[in-house]
Amino acid sequence: MYYIWNRVKKDFNVTITKENTMSSDSAKDDDVNLADQSEAGKNIVTAKADNKSMGDIFPDLGPETPVISGVAHDRTESLVTVRGVPDEPGMAARVFTELAKSGINIDMIVQAGASTGKADISFTVPDSTVKTVEKALDNKKAKLGYDSYFVNTNVGKVAVVGVGMKTHSGLAAKFFEALSAKHINVMMISTSEIRIAALVPLDQLDDAVRALHTAYGLDSDQVEAVVYGGTGR
Repeated sequence: MYYIWNRVKKDFNVTITKENTMSSDSAKDDDVNLADQSEAGKNIVTAKADNKSMGDIFPDLGPETPVISGVAHDRTESLVTVRGVPDEPGMAARVFTELAKSGINIDMIVQAGASTGKADISFTVPDSTVKTVEKALDNKKAKLGYDSYFVNTNVGKVAVVGVGMKTHSGLAAKFFEALSAKHINVMMISTSEIRIAALVPLDQLDDAVRALHTAYGLDSDQVEAVVYGGTGR
C-alpha cells in the first residue's frame, strides 16, 4: 500500500485538507475523494485525475496473468444419459426438475439433438445418488417421454484450475493436446473463468492428471484429489 500511495501522490495532483463534514456537492466529476476518520476530524484526500487511468498509473501491473495453479480430479462421479427425450422447449427443465425433487445434485450437463425430433441429455451425478437417479427416471418415464437411459460408473473428472483463462488464448488447446497425446478419450467438457474440466474413462484418469501436470509445468509424484463429486468445484 505504501508503494501504491506514493505512486498515486507522484502521478496525481494530491492535496490534503481537514474538515469536520463532507459534502458530495463540493466534489468535482474528475476528482477522487477518499475519507479516513481521525480524532481531529476527517482527512479528505482530493486527487486530480488529469485524465489518467489506473492502467496509465500502474502499467507494470499488466493484464491478468495466465496461471494454472493446480490439477484436480474426482473419481466419485457417474455419467447418466437419457436417450430419446422429445426435442422440444422445456424438456430439459422437466428432466432436471424431477431430479431436483429427489434431491439429486447435477454437475456437468450436455444435450445433443437429432434430426428425428429426439435428443439425448447427459449429465454427471455423485456415485452415491445413482440409485436415486434410476428410481426418479423409472417413476417419471411416462411423464418425461424418453426412450431409455444408461448409467456409466466408470468415469472420472479431471480439471485444471487457475486465472487468466478468459483473457488468454491457448490454455484450452494445451489442455486437450495433453490428453490427446496420451490417447485419452474426452467424454464431456465443462469450462468457467477459472477452470477447464473434462470427463474421461476412469481407467485413464490418473494418466490424464499426470499429462496435465506435465503440460502446465506442475509435475508431481503424487496425484491429489481436490475436486468433490457433484459440487462443480
